[in-house]
Amino acid sequence: MKSSPMRRVVAVLCPWLAAYCLVAEPLKPIALWPATAPGDKGGLPEEKDTSEPGKGLVAGRPLIRLGNVSTPTLQVFRPPADKDTGASVLVCPGGGYHILALDLEGTEVCEWLNSIGVTGVLVKYRVPKREGQTAHAAPLQDAQRALGLTRFHAKEWGLDPARIGIFGFSAGGHLAAVASNNHRERSYPVVDDADKVSCRPDFTVLIYPAYLTDKDNNDQLRPELPVASDTPQTFIAISQDDPVRVENALGYATALQKAKVPMELHIYPTGGHGYGLRRTAEDVTTWPARLGDWMKSRKLLERK
Repeated sequence: MKSSPMRRVVAVLCPWLAAYCLVAEPLKPIALWPATAPGDKGGLPEEKDTSEPGKGLVAGRPLIRLGNVSTPTLQVFRPPADKDTGASVLVCPGGGYHILALDLEGTEVCEWLNSIGVTGVLVKYRVPKREGQTAHAAPLQDAQRALGLTRFHAKEWGLDPARIGIFGFSAGGHLAAVASNNHRERSYPVVDDADKVSCRPDFTVLIYPAYLTDKDNNDQLRPELPVASDTPQTFIAISQDDPVRVENALGYATALQKAKVPMELHIYPTGGHGYGLRRTAEDVTTWPARLGDWMKSRKLLERK
């Protein structure tokens, strides 16, 4: 029996529609700061995608390289109600503290988190480095503020305030690690009640993290990473041939071990850097399955 044109269209569209329905529409971005961000003086060029057409593709696809971010925001991506576990994760894209890989290591990650029942909170933090500051100074303020806002609004947003994680790639991995070890006090003056709740993540995910150790100092941890017993439980994945150097992950994992912080470390022989969660022939791109297993084993995906 010959199928009708309409039936063929439905057959093509149904898998796409099923995948689309796994995630809900994201909410509008929320400004992190009620006025100008701390210490910012303006003067940056217009915020824009700096990618060049056809160049720097990942898994054969383009990506957004957002530059000149001066108005930091968070954006909430909610899973469907029937899948929602109440867990949430702040997502920090990488980009060398110069730009943000906003879709590759941001929106695509939030959508994957939605597929396992987790709310993704995309943090658009300030880049590039502000004059006279360390590269992570302004981003840390943004991350701490975003963590506080998320926990402050947890009940309103239907989130479990005890299952708020942070997830970073490359430079965003460094930012996630810095936020995970600098939560005892804010790095900026208190703005409102959201800055009076804890900004400690309950768990941390680092994918091909950068800048964690000092190559010129026997790969000692950088001073902005005072790992201690209250550092959050952590998942790490990287490849041996990553140009940011696998020693970053090894050094951080060793510090976590010494502090008796629960952690899981995956090192793959090959895969390079900057693949996000786009699947390629490299085994390292199977890391999302390992992360899902880890989150389940740590009871982060149980519905409350």
